[in-house]
Amino acid sequence: MTETTGNQPRAKVLVADDEQVIANTLAIILNQAGFEAKAVYSGEKAVEALDSFRPDMLISDVIMTGMTGIEAAIETRTRLPHCKILLFSGQAATADLLDKARSQGHEFEILAKPVHPTDLLAKLRG
Repeated sequence: MTETTGNQPRAKVLVADDEQVIANTLAIILNQAGFEAKAVYSGEKAVEALDSFRPDMLISDVIMTGMTGIEAAIETRTRLPHCKILLFSGQAATADLLDKARSQGHEFEILAKPVHPTDLLAKLRG
């Protein structure tokens, strides 16, 4: 949390979704709500951004081409153990991926798409 607004540090949020409109919209909403948000469009790009952006929170779609959001979340947790992770998905296949991650010792919170901005902000601030 390096940037500040007044005396308050701005939490950095990395938003990953292969639907660019969703990623960009969430980043805009978060930036307007006082966060420092950055949008990326794949799990691979999320992992690439970890070292340079160093997010306090990762918000990721689960089902993306290439690296899934769960795989990106696991890598994020490995590199940045204190990073809060919130996954979202509108796909039924998500349950199987979450079960597999759980069986490997990874537990993630998930929200159903579409995510209402008020609900998302409440989760991030909670």
